[in-house]
Amino acid sequence: MDRKQLVGSLLAKANKYRNFARWVGDWETAQRISMLAEELKQRARALAMPNENRIRKRAREIWEENDRPVGRDEEFWFQAEREFREADDLARESRDET
Repeated sequence: MDRKQLVGSLLAKANKYRNFARWVGDWETAQRISMLAEELKQRARALAMPNENRIRKRAREIWEENDRPVGRDEEFWFQAEREFREADDLARESRDET
């Protein structure tokens, strides 16, 4: 599962829980579910935030998944950056919706 899918999955769960909380009759339970939904959204945003170490680690994973070819380091670096950028865009879209 790539970073965008992981972020998307967390955001989908957060939205599901937030919607579920609206139907719960007990105020305290609804608050706890809402807090869980917010925590999931925060985790998704944190996972989506790129930094050089995370990009490097993901680029290495991609390199290893492709049987460690020589001379394709930039390709894998750019792919890792793109995955983080897409995940970050998804997290930003969810932030704008709330």
